[in-house]
Amino acid sequence: MQPKYQTIASELKTQIQTGKYKNANMLPTEYALMSEYQVSRQTIRQALAILEQDGYIEKRRGSGSHILHTYGLEPKSASPQRTIAVVTTYISNYIFPTILREIETILSQNNCMSLLFATQNQVSVERKVLQNLLTAQIDGIIIEGTKTAFPNPNLDLIQKLQEKKIPLVFINGCYSNLPDATYVLDDNVSGGQMLVQYLTGKGHDQIAGIFKYDDIQGHGRYLGYANGLQSCGLTLNDDLVLWYSTDYLHTLFSDDVILPIIECWKQKGCSAIVCYNDDIACQLLPIWAKCGLSVPQDISIVSFDNSHLCELASPPITSLSHGDANVGSTAAKKLLSLLNGGTATSELIPWTIVERASG
Repeated sequence: MQPKYQTIASELKTQIQTGKYKNANMLPTEYALMSEYQVSRQTIRQALAILEQDGYIEKRRGSGSHILHTYGLEPKSASPQRTIAVVTTYISNYIFPTILREIETILSQNNCMSLLFATQNQVSVERKVLQNLLTAQIDGIIIEGTKTAFPNPNLDLIQKLQEKKIPLVFINGCYSNLPDATYVLDDNVSGGQMLVQYLTGKGHDQIAGIFKYDDIQGHGRYLGYANGLQSCGLTLNDDLVLWYSTDYLHTLFSDDVILPIIECWKQKGCSAIVCYNDDIACQLLPIWAKCGLSVPQDISIVSFDNSHLCELASPPITSLSHGDANVGSTAAKKLLSLLNGGTATSELIPWTIVERASG
């Protein structure tokens, strides 16, 4: 079943070819089309992007979608549609809807259809996905590796995909065994250092950290945390660092695990925490309240990703943002460059701090 925006695009093409809009020589407004098809503005814009790509319309700022081809005329030949596999650890969780939406927007504007796969950050599931892709008719792949901090037994399948000359762009993680691959990554080391320097600027000198050890992002953020302490003349205290993995996240915040750790941190004078991401930061908030401590009066909490969770939290969380940049759209553009015979270089996406009440 094809996406709704493609169905709408096909219907609009037919209407243009049969002369429905030949008097006005323009399509209805986006809002009129939203009402007619009962879909979101994003869906209509994706449909219009296909029409513009295929030469049916020209979008002019402030004056709408002007028809370039009316009844009896053929549009310019369109580039063949490409099929792109998008493989991420999750689809609906946390920041992934935003990343996937940005990928889909860029791909649809360039006559590409995306196929989504989720590995649940499980090596066995990733292997099945990669095996399927080896036999599928696909033109390119955007992929987030599974447990990227560990040796990956699925690299043999990734190398087979490369041997088939299928362009790949990795997001969020990288593998040292694939030095020539193209990656789009968060600048995690700089981000970790930035958060520590932000907290020391607020007067904190005993800063804890919570990091994920089974992906390379966690290692980068920890390294930035360590570098930040050193640059501020502070000593890293191992007792103030807590590591966790994907498979054991559900146990991390159980009372018998987290409460003794927090008690230890209190005794060592900890007054601030750098969290691996917003999800961890949000789960910490009620734990501190249970211990009779308030944020930010007794403890400051900062994190990475600037997701929707930050604003929903009480208090709202200070977090690192990519601003207008997006890993998904950047990766999609690099993949398109490779598909069109061009080149693409790996890129680190920089962070900026969005200050809120938690820190």
